[in-house]
Amino acid sequence: MSVMIETFNLTKKFNNLTAVEDLCIQVNKGEILGFLGPNGAGKTTTIRMLAGIIAPTKGYALVKGIRTDEEVEKLHEIIGLLTETPGFYGRLSARENLLYFARFYDIDADSQVDKYLQKMGLWERRNDKVGTFSKGMKQRLALARCLIHEPEVLFLDEPTSGLDPESAKEVRELIMKLGKEGRTIFLSTHNLEEAELLCDRIAVFRTGLVVIDTPQNLKQRLFQRQVIVELEKVDQKIISAVKSLDFVLDVKEDGRQLTIELRDFDKNRPELVRCIVERGGNITSVFEKRHSLEEIYLTLVKEEEEMKA
Repeated sequence: MSVMIETFNLTKKFNNLTAVEDLCIQVNKGEILGFLGPNGAGKTTTIRMLAGIIAPTKGYALVKGIRTDEEVEKLHEIIGLLTETPGFYGRLSARENLLYFARFYDIDADSQVDKYLQKMGLWERRNDKVGTFSKGMKQRLALARCLIHEPEVLFLDEPTSGLDPESAKEVRELIMKLGKEGRTIFLSTHNLEEAELLCDRIAVFRTGLVVIDTPQNLKQRLFQRQVIVELEKVDQKIISAVKSLDFVLDVKEDGRQLTIELRDFDKNRPELVRCIVERGGNITSVFEKRHSLEEIYLTLVKEEEEMKA
């Protein structure tokens, strides 16, 4: 698997403010990487460096082997950039806007513009002035603009920020399709639900990299697997019996539910169920507790704050 994006101690300072510090990451070809962090964490600054818009103070980055601070024109031929607030000429039509930008590239502008107007569901509105478009339509037009030259790598900065739920869903579905086409996507967001839905791996970022891994690996690393047993009735006899089992690490009671932490989840679960039934427990359901990306993110940020304190 080839690496498409790689950073080497990438750092950006603005006077006394360090926006990005010693960032070292790799993004593989065809991967969607979620770049998560709170507002002001340095996500947009990172994208601006990776897209060759600003130069790093220290370190460097490669996109498909191209130095982002040295070969900017060559870089722009292979990347597409969707900024958080894309600008268009409001008095021009959607097609006129895209043709203007398409002519910066060595492509068949008319053919590519028509292709992506259709692909983004804007064909029927192609001759309408962009000033009449909703924010969701402008975002789809912005995606078309960054795709008309068929870039291999996409940098998307908060692509659903400020959109209504229906428009945000449409944009997410478009991003999912782009990922299935094999494009490498660097997705900056603070929307945790979006990241969990779209991304192969998650990079939690706060000036520097906190952690990078798949959502599943992060869950296993941060949380012991827990089983939730729901009963018709919970009594102290059952709770005491469960606590006495040597493979039970923790038991929490919440109404008719017991949340139980096991030493070996797969091995111990059948024995746990058998113990409860033998003590007269009528079990209505047994399932594994699922941890959300929000829990992962908050746990990681809290750990980082405690380390810096």
